[in-house]
Amino acid sequence: MSEFDGLLDLIPVGDIAKQLGIPEDVAESAVKQAIPAIIGGMAANAKDSGGAQSLEKALSKHATSTSGKKVASVKDIDTADGEKIVNNVFGSKKNDVVAAVADTSKGDVTKDLIAKLLPIIAPIVIAFVAKQFLGQKEEAPAAKEEAAPSSSGGIGDLLGGLLGSSGGQDLVGGLLGGLLGGGKK
Repeated sequence: MSEFDGLLDLIPVGDIAKQLGIPEDVAESAVKQAIPAIIGGMAANAKDSGGAQSLEKALSKHATSTSGKKVASVKDIDTADGEKIVNNVFGSKKNDVVAAVADTSKGDVTKDLIAKLLPIIAPIVIAFVAKQFLGQKEEAPAAKEEAAPSSSGGIGDLLGGLLGSSGGQDLVGGLLGGLLGGGKK
C-alpha cells in the first residue's frame, strides 16, 4: 500500500458522503482529487525557507490531532481549523485551486463540493504529513540543522513523495503548479 493509500484510508469517506448528501463514489472521487491539491499547496509553500519553516511549525502543532488513526466521523474533525489550514495553504489562490481541482474531475465533483470538502480533510492530511515528517526527524535529528537552508528540505521531499505515489504529481505539476507558485522563479 502506498503512502497516499494509507492517507486515503484515514478519511471517513462514507461519513463525508452522508454529511454532504452525495453518493459515496462521488465523495471518494472528490477526496482523491482534493488530497493532492492540499499536499501540492504545502509543497509549494515549502519551496522557500520561510514557507518550509512555517509549514514545519504547523506540522508540529498538528502532530497529535488525528495522526495514524482513521477518523470515524466528520463530527470528530475540527473544520474551523481545517478552514484555517486551507486558507494558509492556498492563500488568495484558494478559489482558483478549488475551481482547478473541480475542473480536473469527471462526473459530479463540483467547485461547491471541493470547497466544502477541503476544510474537512485538511486536518487529517496535515496530521498525517506531520506524523510522517516528524517520525523521520526523530530518526535523523542531525538532519534538522541541514533542512532549513535548503530550498525545500526534508519536508519538500516528503511531500513530493506523497504526490508521486498516486498520480498526484500530474494534478499539481500540470494544472495547479502555476497557481501555487510552481512556475515562479
